[in-house]
Amino acid sequence: MIDDGKRLLLGVRIDAVDYEGALHRILAAARAGTSLGVSALAVHGVMTGVLDAQQRWRINNLDLVTPDGQPVRWALNRLYKTGLPDQVHGAVLTAKLLPHLESERIAVYWYGTTPEILARLQAELQRRHPGLVVAGMEPSRFGTATPAELDAIAARITACGAQICFVGLGCPRQETFVAAMRDRLPMPALAVGAAFTYLSGELREPPAWMRRSGLEWAWRLALEPRRLWRRYLLLNPAYLGLLAVQRVTGRTVRPDGRAPSPDEPVPA
Repeated sequence: MIDDGKRLLLGVRIDAVDYEGALHRILAAARAGTSLGVSALAVHGVMTGVLDAQQRWRINNLDLVTPDGQPVRWALNRLYKTGLPDQVHGAVLTAKLLPHLESERIAVYWYGTTPEILARLQAELQRRHPGLVVAGMEPSRFGTATPAELDAIAARITACGAQICFVGLGCPRQETFVAAMRDRLPMPALAVGAAFTYLSGELREPPAWMRRSGLEWAWRLALEPRRLWRRYLLLNPAYLGLLAVQRVTGRTVRPDGRAPSPDEPVPA
């Protein structure tokens, strides 16, 4: 198990953690009923932190940020010699968690995406994990929530007996939501990106060799070119350029960022 703390990557704090280490921390928090803000961050997520000081503050105040994406893992290994054997992908992490949650009867809440995808997800979960306790499912508002509305969402999640909450709102909305929920939920809240669409069968998963080679972005781009082309074709080269600067000079973006207003609406 590797869980060796956070490392600074372009001003964003990423945990040097493998799947076993991430599973250990998440399950421990779920069993204990304690808050844990988690995100699986790929290049796009890192760059949202680079470009937005408030988002950088949110990410850097989460408890666990896993290296989702081989380019993030490669950067940690190259800059800090962390020896990470693999990325910790949000969808794969979710799939690895589900058997543990099923066997221990840890109740799950799913927040995000559309009612249609949630219905497909529920059917797939019943087929693959018939013993999984699903405390509730709630689709995205596709809008924003005030602090009072966030309190109400957290109360609904808690009241139904959930012990872990998976969040699928897309990056960076889901990280913003998890950061806002971190002190509202007595349980782990995980921003897991495409896990909802992969597990539901809505989106086909890439071949294993593409994930190992760091080419999942190309797979996603081929499936959703109109939605994702700016993310990958603009941000990926910028990430590589800034990474080269950090490697050569040691200089990077200031990690403190800027705390958002507590009264601002949050994507939900």
